[in-house]
Parts: sequence; C-alpha cells; structure tokens
Amino acid sequence: MNVSFVIPNYNGKHLLQKHLPAVFASARGGDEVIVVDDASTDGSVKFIKTAFPQVRVIVQQKNMRFAEACNAGVRAAKHPLVFLLNTDVSPEKDALEYLVPHFEDKNVFAVGCLELDDTGKQSGRSSGSFQRGFLVHKRAENQNASRTLWAAGGSMMVKKELWEILGGMDRLFRPAYYEDIDLSYRAQKLGYTVSFEPRAKVHHHHESTNPSALGKNRMQIYAFKNSFLFIWKNVTDTQLLMQHLLWLPYHLVITEWRSSGFFILGFFMAIFQLPEVLYKRWLLQKRWKRTDKEVINRVNAI
Repeated sequence: MNVSFVIPNYNGKHLLQKHLPAVFASARGGDEVIVVDDASTDGSVKFIKTAFPQVRVIVQQKNMRFAEACNAGVRAAKHPLVFLLNTDVSPEKDALEYLVPHFEDKNVFAVGCLELDDTGKQSGRSSGSFQRGFLVHKRAENQNASRTLWAAGGSMMVKKELWEILGGMDRLFRPAYYEDIDLSYRAQKLGYTVSFEPRAKVHHHHESTNPSALGKNRMQIYAFKNSFLFIWKNVTDTQLLMQHLLWLPYHLVITEWRSSGFFILGFFMAIFQLPEVLYKRWLLQKRWKRTDKEVINRVNAI
C-alpha cells in the first residue's frame, strides 16, 4: 500500500528545511508528501516550492490550527494510508517497513511510532485511567508492540477510510490539545484498534511553533478546557460521570488554587462550548460499540 505523508505547517520554514530530507529518505516510490500550510507568514510556501518542488502544498488562507490542517491534508491524500508528521519530526528510513503491515488487519485505524527526543528519552505507547473525574493518560510501562490508548498526532499512520468514518480530528478542541487523544478514543469506542509499533522510530525535536504561537499560560488553559470537553463528549459510563460531577467542587477549589487561576478559566471556556459538545455526544452515543471501561481495560491489560 502506498502512503501519503501529511505535514501541517505554521511558520515552520526552518523546521521543514531541517526535517523534510528525512521524510523523503523514508518515502518509497509511489508515495507522496503533502504539506498543509496554515497561513504562514515566514515564506514557508515559497521555500517549499523552490527547495522541494515534489511536495504537494495545500495553502490555507486563514490559520485554522492543527486539527483542521490535518483534516485538510487527509482529505487531499491520494493513498489509503496517511502518515501524519509534525514539522519537527524526522522519521527513520525504515519506519514504513514496520508501520504498513499493521493495516493488513482491516480493524486497525492507527499505529503510533516510538518517539525519541534529543536527550534519548523514549515515548510511544500510552495507557490511562479515570481518576478524580478525569482521564489521566501516561506513558505505559510496557513499550512493546501492542494496543495503545492513543497515537500521537505528530507521528502516527492512519487508514484514510476509517479517518473519514470517524470524521477526522474534531475542531471542538480548538485551538490545540486533545485532538489526537479524542480521535484514538473514539476509534476504540467504535470498535477499531489503535496500535503501537516500537520498531517504527521517529526523532521528535520539540521545536514546534505551536507553543510559541499560543503561549505557555494559554496552553495550560486550553489543556484544562479540553479535558472537560473530552469527558462531556465521550464518556457514557454512569459511574465515571458521577465521579466527574462529585469531584468537581474539589477541583474548583484545590486544583484551581494549584493552577493559579487557569483551571477555572478552562472550565468556563468549556461551559461556553457546552451546546456544541452535547450535540456531538448525542450523535456519537448511537454508534458506540465498546464501553469506556472496555477501552481502558483492553489497553491496560497488556
């Protein structure tokens, strides 16, 4: 199966210059590379067309953020498999050799890679649990090839057909954070599989323009906001929902104090999106095939 590489870009000209050679080194004959430029102002588009004319460039006239850039790239992809990469990620040359065979299983939606940062720290397979009313996700102790709670949006391969069935990444979580967790979780509640392949390695240099564009404090607020939206949209287990409500007073006092005011800002931003999230919840409830506990247990049991 051929692969479409999709790379969302916002003012990442210097990152593309650094990491695109590794992308092409890992691509095979017949694969394609797509860069979705999210209204950059640093000359990214001109640079790509000059230095890498073989790249398909999709230019968004307005900055739509990460999720919409990914969605646009997947829509444009010609091939059945799509390898989503951040601009600051370099795949190793043999990554596709290990990723593509997973999709011989028609039930596999996504496969995540083993990420190595500049210090040698590894991350990839994740696990999770519901604690004090929220989903707590973390690096799994077992980093062997197996199911994972979520595949990171900056280094995962997906099946385009299932991406379209799922509706892609959800703009509900705009401007950033939780889009890939939500996508993987929805896929698993709908009966699909999200896997981790440790032999498919990428080098993640954590140079993305997203943190600088949003600001550290705003990033934390959005993380709190989206942790609420994730629960309100996806969780249907009565016990877990009751825990979420019962722990809310604690969080509004203790977590708010610890977060220097960011938690309550995130909470009220989530409240503002309540009509939207409840509508999405209503649409999804008809389609779920697994319970929340089944999703978590399938990952944590390995």
